[in-house]
Order: sequence, then structure tokens, then C-alpha cells
Amino acid sequence: MFSGKLLQLQQNLKNLPGIGEKTAQRLALFILSQNKEKSYQLADSIKIAVDSYTNCSTCNMLNETDPCPICKDPTRDESLLCIVESTRDVYHIESTQEYHGYYYVLGKLLSPVDGIGPKQLGLEKLKALVQDKCFKEIIFAISPSTEGESTIHFIAEYLQDISICLTRLSTGIPYGSDMEYTGTVTLMNALKRRFPI
Repeated sequence: MFSGKLLQLQQNLKNLPGIGEKTAQRLALFILSQNKEKSYQLADSIKIAVDSYTNCSTCNMLNETDPCPICKDPTRDESLLCIVESTRDVYHIESTQEYHGYYYVLGKLLSPVDGIGPKQLGLEKLKALVQDKCFKEIIFAISPSTEGESTIHFIAEYLQDISICLTRLSTGIPYGSDMEYTGTVTLMNALKRRFPI
């Protein structure tokens, strides 16, 4: 339907997570039809953010400073390291105000189909961090998908020569849900990862 520069804008918008063909078309038309100053302001804010943010040299989290505020914070619990997939996961965990340790952001999960193997995860940096610090526990806060599970198992094997407790977030039946509506895989994980009362 679209062509030229409008098609190019639509294709770029379609690269955003959760944006399909129709939504990309609507957004492209909206951007072009509104006041030009507002569109330029959006474009400038994207450029400024992209130019301002970088990966923390310690934990890989996207931030405006290096090292990031979490890595610089001396009040954090030095015995805990939480491994997550993305910076978004760090913000989500921080919002719970339950975890006070440090983080390591992988940036991606193992996915041979997408050409992401062990080398793309940069595990040498993770191992150096674990060997350098005095962590007592590494918590895997990674989604329980096929890619997530294979990544957790691969990293656990990769770090097996380091004496450290490896744990993962509990998976299973969500709080407040009914057993009869729980999927088989979810129920299976809940049974496998049960804990004492």
C-alpha cells in the first residue's frame, strides 16, 4: 500500500516490539500528519537517547553513565548477582523493591535459529565478574522459554568450576489463579519447583 519514504518509515516502525503491519501504518501516518515540530521533537529525542546511552562496562545494563548507578552503589548486597536477559528486566525487578544485589544483563538468549550461540552471549565477561567479586549466589531471572531454559543450563555448566550457589526464579501457578485453568507445562513446572512450607 505505502511506497517511498512512507514505506521506509513504516518498515522501521515495524521493527519495534509488538508493532505489526497495521499498527506501523497507523503510526507512520500519524507521525506525518501531526504538527512537524512534534514529529521533529520525537525524532530528536530518539537520536539523543541513542547517542547518550551505552552498556555499563561491568553489568551490561543500558545507562547514561559507565559504570551504571547500580554498579556504583556501595549499599547493594555484594553477595547476590542476578542474571537477566535485558535492561527492561532490571527495571522490572527493581520495581519490586525486594532485590538489593547486583545484576548482569546478557542482552540476548541462546537461539541457534537466530544465529545466537555461546560466543554472542559474552560469557567470558560474566565469568571474570563472578571470579572478581565475592558473590555467594547467582539468581537466574530469565523467562522460562525454550531459549531461556537452554541459556540457564549452558551458563550453569559454564560456571560449574566456580563454587557458588545457583538459583532461579520460581515458575508455576500464578498467584490468584484457578488450578483448572492452569496449562499442563505451567503445572508441571510448579510440581518440579515446589518448596517446603
